[in-house]
Amino acid sequence: MKEKFLNDDIQQQLRDAFAGLDAPVKMVVFTQGEGGALECAMCADTRQLAEEVAALSPLLAVEVRDFVKDAEVAEQYGIDKIPAMAIVRGGDEPQDYGIRLYGIPSGYEFATLVEDIRMVSAGEPGLSAQTLAELGKLTGPVQIQVFVTPTCPYCPRAVILAHALAMASEHVTAAMVEATEFPQLANRYQVYGVPRTVINDMIHVEGAVPESALVQKLMGVLSNN
Repeated sequence: MKEKFLNDDIQQQLRDAFAGLDAPVKMVVFTQGEGGALECAMCADTRQLAEEVAALSPLLAVEVRDFVKDAEVAEQYGIDKIPAMAIVRGGDEPQDYGIRLYGIPSGYEFATLVEDIRMVSAGEPGLSAQTLAELGKLTGPVQIQVFVTPTCPYCPRAVILAHALAMASEHVTAAMVEATEFPQLANRYQVYGVPRTVINDMIHVEGAVPESALVQKLMGVLSNN
């Protein structure tokens, strides 16, 4: 049996962190060839990590989908590469906020997964009134990609902010992209340092910037449309 990612101490810390969850949260994991010899290494690890996390609270669940066999589901979630994870709020009124993680959320990015779960369960992005007012001006789709590496201590802050923006606006989707797992994308967007945030393929932001600065950049999509 494969060694667990989460030791006893971490498991207890997570149980404590998840004790205050408000609503169910589902991690929809996209892999390929689940459990077989052809399942990619990071796909298998991502699935295992999600399953270990879900086991720590009755309000957490994992839904595993095959990227090829469940192509319609992947399209529904806008998933175009694997491993991938969508964090979805469950309960009486399920809600997909457009929060995505591409690549295994390991290292510092594990904190992102935990915070995503807590934020989605609460249904509250924790953004300022000014930010919410600005997001209300959006009329078209906005895609945010935050390129990260597991060893970057500043990356979770950038990803969580992007995910909060996605939660707050139906027009925004936001994805963590693990740069070393998707080198072609990293090259395409000239990712030489992380975090690097790309908005609608045309606006680039270096580093983990404050909420107001990222929103100002994001609202630049209006002038570029």
